[in-house]
Order: sequence, then structure tokens, then C-alpha cells
Amino acid sequence: METYHSQLDALGDPTRRAILERLLAEGPLPVSQIASQFPVSRPAISQHLRTLKDADLVTDRPQGARRVYAINPEAFVALREYFDRFWTVALQEFQKQVERKVQ
Repeated sequence: METYHSQLDALGDPTRRAILERLLAEGPLPVSQIASQFPVSRPAISQHLRTLKDADLVTDRPQGARRVYAINPEAFVALREYFDRFWTVALQEFQKQVERKVQ
């Protein structure tokens, strides 16, 4: 459960969400390319990437002298399953309410 908390915390920041959206749209990118599209410094983007990596939402790999970051699809599958549990409960409660009104 702790993983979900760190992932949800990481997703709470709009810059981190924008970084994830960019990685999703463009695929793996080095920090310099990611940072070029944001009005914050490269070190700030590196810090955001570190937070995303600590939350297991992105992976990184060396490519020459730089690091390339990519979406971790397994983390998003797990998050989807986590939220699906809430959706299932919500639908069950909705069904109960409808059935009460029909009776």
C-alpha cells in the first residue's frame, strides 16, 4: 500500500504530471530534452524525475554520458488496478441505491 501513497503523492504535482505526459507522448527522453519544455531549471526537473523514479513511475538507463527516462508501464497497471477497486465499490453502491428506489 505504501507504493500507492508515494505514487499518488508524486502525481499530485502538476510539473511531474506534465513530465509523465511528455514521456508518454514522446517516449524515452534525456533530462536535457525534458527540461527544454519547462519554465524551471534542469536541476529542478532532475529533482522531479528523482521523485517519479522513487515512486516507481519512471525508469532510467544510462545512454552514454546521460540518463534517459521512460514511463514504467507496470506501475501504471498497478495504479489502474488500485483505482478499479474504488470504481467497483462505487458501482456496487450505486446499484444498491437504484435497487432501493425501484422497490
